[in-house]
Amino acid sequence: MTEDCTGRRLLLQAELDGELDAGRAAELAAHVDGCAACAGMREALLALAARAREELPRYAAPVALRAEIAARLAPAAPPVVPPVVASPRRWRRDLAGFGLGAAMAAGLALVLLPRTAPSDPAREVLASHLRALQPGHLLDVVSSDRHTVKPWFEGRIDVAPPVRDLAAEGFPLEGGRLDYLEGRPVAALVYRRARHAVQLYVRPDPGAPRPPTLQGEGGYALATWREDGLRFWAVSDIAPGELMAFVDRYRAAR
Repeated sequence: MTEDCTGRRLLLQAELDGELDAGRAAELAAHVDGCAACAGMREALLALAARAREELPRYAAPVALRAEIAARLAPAAPPVVPPVVASPRRWRRDLAGFGLGAAMAAGLALVLLPRTAPSDPAREVLASHLRALQPGHLLDVVSSDRHTVKPWFEGRIDVAPPVRDLAAEGFPLEGGRLDYLEGRPVAALVYRRARHAVQLYVRPDPGAPRPPTLQGEGGYALATWREDGLRFWAVSDIAPGELMAFVDRYRAAR
């Protein structure tokens, strides 16, 4: 441990809680990459957080409460007002009211996907993917064992997602987390392709089966399909062809 480690280690918990801005997070990551002691402490903190999330009890909110919260979070229709041009001072003041990570994720989602209706789930999936890539947000349960990951979702979501072992296919499982799309809880499974995260979102959907479709924009690829009473979204910054290979191998595995 060096003198530089003392100050850096104070930032590890902030990183775990997602409280670092992009600049400080990158600076800390560069330090941890070259410091075995700090890397070990970071892994220990991540393991402790994962264990706490897994072992401590969680209580599902009543359906009525979830519905009320979802209704309050739904975007209201914008008022009809004459267009105005905000001054630089007004712009800086308004921007200061938003968290940096949330603002970046929302902005990227608007730029990277076609401008469609605000309720477009593809935009929500990409925004969720970008938020999850912030330090400490990607995984609630850390395991490469599908028999550990799938049971973790029981009681947290309406249906446990199909968790498939794709390590031999070049997409090892890293774990999963609980997320929300369109105001509903969904399972997010996290696979890895080299240094790239491949996230697979799963939720119940009784609609008719639909084969995978692919769209890509700004360096991200997103595939979606419906089968076995479930809706799937796969998203990553790997090449679109690689993402479709992931989809094909996931669907073929059982």
